[in-house]
Amino acid sequence: MEEQGSSLWKDAFLRLSRNRAAMFSLLALALIAAACFLGPLLPWLPHPNVQDLSRIAESPSWDHWFGTDQLGRDLLARVLYGGRISLLVGVVATGVSLVIGVAYGLVSGYAGGRLDALMMRLVDVLFALPFIVLVIIFSLSVEEPARRLTQWVSGMTGWSVEMVSPMTGLIPLFIAIGALGWLTLARIVRTQTMELKGQEFVEAARSLGIGHMKILFRHIAPNLFGAVIVYTTLAVPGIMLLEAVLSFLGLGVKAPNSSWGTLIKEGADRMEVSPELLLFPALLFSATLLALNFLGDGLRDALDPKSSKD
Repeated sequence: MEEQGSSLWKDAFLRLSRNRAAMFSLLALALIAAACFLGPLLPWLPHPNVQDLSRIAESPSWDHWFGTDQLGRDLLARVLYGGRISLLVGVVATGVSLVIGVAYGLVSGYAGGRLDALMMRLVDVLFALPFIVLVIIFSLSVEEPARRLTQWVSGMTGWSVEMVSPMTGLIPLFIAIGALGWLTLARIVRTQTMELKGQEFVEAARSLGIGHMKILFRHIAPNLFGAVIVYTTLAVPGIMLLEAVLSFLGLGVKAPNSSWGTLIKEGADRMEVSPELLLFPALLFSATLLALNFLGDGLRDALDPKSSKD
C-alpha cells in the first residue's frame, strides 16, 4: 500500500503532543487565563477595588482565600484582575511588535542592497539605546493623547471618565512597549526572508509575473509562520516582565487598577507584615512566565524543520 503523507503542521502537532512539559504548560496557561478573565465575573467574588475597612490585612480564610490587603480589598480578586491586565499587556504589545517587526523584516530581507543596509543600521542604532528609558519617555509622551481619547470616548458613549479610563489608560503602555519591542523579530524575519527569496517557489512566482507584494505576503510570509509563533511565545513573558518592572517603578498601570507588577510592589512594601501580599501574585506571575517559556521551547522543537520524523 502507498504510504500516506502528512503535513508539516500535523507532524509538528504530534511532536508537540509528545512533549509533556509543553502540554502541561499549555494546560496551565489555559487555566490561568480562564481564571483571570472569567474569575472576576463570579458573583461571590467581590470587586477588586471595593474596600472593607473592617477587614484590613487579614490572613487567608474561607471568606477571603488569599486574604485582604492594607485597604481591606480581596487579594484573590485583585490578583485575578491584575492577571487580566498583565496578560492583555503581554498579548497586545506583542501583537503590535509582531506587525511592525514582520513587515520591517520582510521588506528589508527581500529588498536587499542599500535599502537593507540602511534599515538594519537603523535597527542597530535603536538596539544601542537604553530600551527601558525609551519606553518610559514614549509612554509619558502619549499620556496626553490617551487622556484626550478617554474624554472623547466618554463623550461619545455617555460613560463616565472613571469607567472609560481603565480601558484607555492602558493604551500608552501597549503602544510604548509594542512600538519598541520589534527589533529582534525584525532581524529574525530578515534572515529567514533572505534565505527564502532564493528558493525555487519564489523564482517560479517571479517568472509568472506575480508582483513583489504578493510574493512577500502570499509566498514568503506563510513560511515564516513557525518562527513567528515561537518568537511570540518567548516574547510575551519578556514583555510581561517589562510591564511588571515599569509598574514596580510606578510607571506602568495606574491606580486604582492593578497588574501583577503593581501587586508585587505593594507586597514588597509590606512583606514583613503581610507576606501573602507578595507571595500569591509572585507565584502566579512566575508560574505564567515559566509555562510560557516551556511552551515556547516545545513549539521551537516541534516546528524545527530539521527534526527527524519518528
